[in-house]
Amino acid sequence: MADEIDDQAAMAQWASENPPSEAGDAGVGDNQFGDFSGGMGGWDDGGGDGMGAERILNQDEIDSLLGFDMSGDGNDDRTGIRAIINSALVSYERLPMLEIVFDRLVRLMTTSLRNFTSDNVEVSLDNISSIRFGDYLNSIPLPAILAVFRAEELDNYGLLTVDSNLIYSIVDVLLGGRRGTAAMRIEGRPYTTIERVLVQRMVEVVLHDAKAAFEPLHPVSFTLDRLETNPRFAAIARPANAAILVKLRIDMEDRGGRIELLLPYATLEPIRKMLLQQFMGEKFGRDNIWEGHLATELWTTQMEVRAVLDEQQLPLSRVLDLKVGDTLMLNATPDSPVELRAGSIPLTRGRMGRRNHSIAVRADAPLTPAAKKAVQKLK
Repeated sequence: MADEIDDQAAMAQWASENPPSEAGDAGVGDNQFGDFSGGMGGWDDGGGDGMGAERILNQDEIDSLLGFDMSGDGNDDRTGIRAIINSALVSYERLPMLEIVFDRLVRLMTTSLRNFTSDNVEVSLDNISSIRFGDYLNSIPLPAILAVFRAEELDNYGLLTVDSNLIYSIVDVLLGGRRGTAAMRIEGRPYTTIERVLVQRMVEVVLHDAKAAFEPLHPVSFTLDRLETNPRFAAIARPANAAILVKLRIDMEDRGGRIELLLPYATLEPIRKMLLQQFMGEKFGRDNIWEGHLATELWTTQMEVRAVLDEQQLPLSRVLDLKVGDTLMLNATPDSPVELRAGSIPLTRGRMGRRNHSIAVRADAPLTPAAKKAVQKLK
């Protein structure tokens, strides 16, 4: 303790004899502390000046950290915190058959829309992505028409969005608009009855093609439920639910627009196993030859069948006292029915008799429901 007090006193005396203004004149002090402070400056600036050396992120770096893409190029590859938030979404690439189904849909739509519009129509698939339903509703560019449809066999709903460019283009084509002129757009007004009816006819054509596209995989009937112009009235799932978003581009020479088809994962869940196939008709490792061989062997398997004449319940003390020569009286007569069993499963009933030199049982009733159920489990 005394040494610490002496050191502090020596330091105080040295500080009073060498004020800061004179520190520059002392060569020894310069050599001893100048290099030391310079070496420390690389990692500790000291005092309040060190706060000014902290690096401040610009807006682009903040967007990159959070995972927001402000370029608007439609790239769905997320990074940063947004990637962590969306990590629960299932990528459509895990459902390989979806791409085949939607590629078939594009080819069918190209033909059907050419017949529908009597014009040269080209349909292309922009991209397939996973998105949360709430995020999609907030990203729909208005005005637009949203068609809510029902997948009958899947017992759920889907959403088909037609943007304003395609709406006015379809109306212009179907009502005889001249080629080479852009469709006229009138902003700030609701869609007329004629426009809604024409769009409804086009949506029905698309849904019919979607039914044909899913037909090789699983029969699904898509029926139009209603048309909406407000996204809030087109809610078919919870905002946090994941969905598959398919963006289609429809071009009619110098006119056209976009159709977006959204299917919640809940809608696709009943056929998820089929969508996991790598190619059409995949059996997931099942071998038809082995299945046929196993079925043949099962039908030729030898099994034990017992004919039960009667059953009795006896006290354990009497069972333990049984001896050779004891007689058990059965509650059965020569005409009583006999129950045939395979293990613990009752098969049928019959009558006991004699055939040649053997005792036989003739079945008088069909198989019991328990026996039929057991046989069905084997098939």
